[in-house]
Amino acid sequence: MEIRALRAFLEVSREENMTRAAAELHISQPTLSKLMKSLEAELGVALFVRRSFGLTLTADGRLLRERARDLVGMADRIEDEFACLGAVTGGTLYFGLAESFQIGYLAHKIKELRRTAPNLHYHVESGVSAQVLEHLDQGTLDFAVLAQDPDETKYDFLPFPDVDRWGVIVPEGHRLASRTRIHVDDLVGEPLFCSDQAWKHEIPRWAGSRFPDLRREATFGLAYNGAVFAREGLGVLLTFDHIVDTSPGSGIVFRPLDPVLETKLYLTWRRNRPLSPIADRFLALMRGAA
Repeated sequence: MEIRALRAFLEVSREENMTRAAAELHISQPTLSKLMKSLEAELGVALFVRRSFGLTLTADGRLLRERARDLVGMADRIEDEFACLGAVTGGTLYFGLAESFQIGYLAHKIKELRRTAPNLHYHVESGVSAQVLEHLDQGTLDFAVLAQDPDETKYDFLPFPDVDRWGVIVPEGHRLASRTRIHVDDLVGEPLFCSDQAWKHEIPRWAGSRFPDLRREATFGLAYNGAVFAREGLGVLLTFDHIVDTSPGSGIVFRPLDPVLETKLYLTWRRNRPLSPIADRFLALMRGAA
C-alpha cells in the first residue's frame, strides 16, 4: 500500500467527488478512479458507495480514513525531520494542547525559538488529554501539553510555571453570579457542564462526599462550546479561569470554587524516544526557563 494512494484516498473522502478530488491532486479523473479501484482490490473491500451525484464512504472506508490520517501524518513527519536534519535554522514541531491560559507561555517560547530558527514551522492540535496522549503515543506529536499528572513510567515532562484555577461560568443574571465564591452546596441541584476527564478526577477530589449529589447535564471537551450553552442558561459550566471571555458585556461571569481547586499543566514527551533536532532545541529552551 503506497502513501501516494492513501493521500489520494483522503482527498477523495474529503471531497466526496472524484472529479473535484482529481483537480485538487492535479491528476486526471480516470487516473484517480483507477488508483481507488486498485486500493479497493488490494484491501479486498469496497471503500465507497458510488452514486450519480458523488460518493460516500462505506464502514470500511471510514475505518481506512482514520488509519490513513495517522499513516500520512507519520509519513509527513518523517519527511520533515529528515529534510531538516542538517538545518540549524528550522524544522517542524508537532504539539497536542489542552485548553489553558498558560498556552500563552508556550506560544512565547515558540516565538523565542523562532528568533534563532527563522524557518521554524509547527502544527498544533487541541483536545482533551486522552486524545493528545494517543497521538503522542502513536508518534505523530513531539509534545503534549497535559492538564493532568503524566504517567512517569512512560513520559518525561516539565511543569508550567503557573496553575489553572477552577470555577464556574454562568449567565450574568444567574443566582450564582452574585456569589464571590462557589461552594459544593451551591451546585447541588444545578445542571452541570464539565469535561469527562475533570468529572472523573478533579471534581470528585474537590467535592468529596458531596460528589454523588452533583448532576452532570452534559459533557464538553471544549470550554468555549460549554460557555455558549451556559450563556443560554442551559447549565453551569465547570472550567478553568481565563479560558473564555467573561469580561463585562460578554453576558457571562466566572466565579472561583471554594475551597480553591488548581490544576498543573505539563509539557510531556515520550520517554526514550529520540526527538528531532528542532524538538531538542525547543526542549532545551523550555528547560532553561524552568
